[in-house]
Amino acid sequence: MSSILQQVSPPILWNLLAALKKSLRTLKKPSLSLNADQQDLDLYWDADMAKLLETWGEGTVWSEVQFLMANSKGKVLDIACGTGRTMEIVSKFPNIELYGIDISDLLISKALERGISNDHLKVGDATNTGYVDNEFNYAYSIGSLEHFTEPGILQFVSESYRVTDIASFHMIPVSRSGKDEGWMKTLQSFH
Repeated sequence: MSSILQQVSPPILWNLLAALKKSLRTLKKPSLSLNADQQDLDLYWDADMAKLLETWGEGTVWSEVQFLMANSKGKVLDIACGTGRTMEIVSKFPNIELYGIDISDLLISKALERGISNDHLKVGDATNTGYVDNEFNYAYSIGSLEHFTEPGILQFVSESYRVTDIASFHMIPVSRSGKDEGWMKTLQSFH
């Protein structure tokens, strides 16, 4: 499975993951209550996080995802869609039919409040979506992969590959200041 993922992913992603993994091995791991083998899920039911998701991509990733979707056609899956704000932005393209999945029922409820159809939203796990093989023409995730453990990242990308017929796009945000800005956990992300 790993060799298939390497063939369909940009080499820079694999080189980055390998380098980060190597550098993390040499660091003394801090003593935190978070288990490095488990994803920290509490964040997805936090009202402040839901509020942050309404604006965090302005001027950056929301412009980029529109560029990627501008000429797409068919069914598109927003993986870890959060409050549906990105779906709302991308919905202006007439040739795509948007769907979203997120692990948090709180975030999905925010997407419903914004008027996204219940038929196009699903509470579910990005590593095991329950969708059939090749159900979507395209899929994307923004600001999601960095919240998974190393095995979770591989499962996420594998599941995305399984449910997507043409291509999927995954964007990983980085700290603008080069410091921990509070949106990622040291042991949880970028293994």
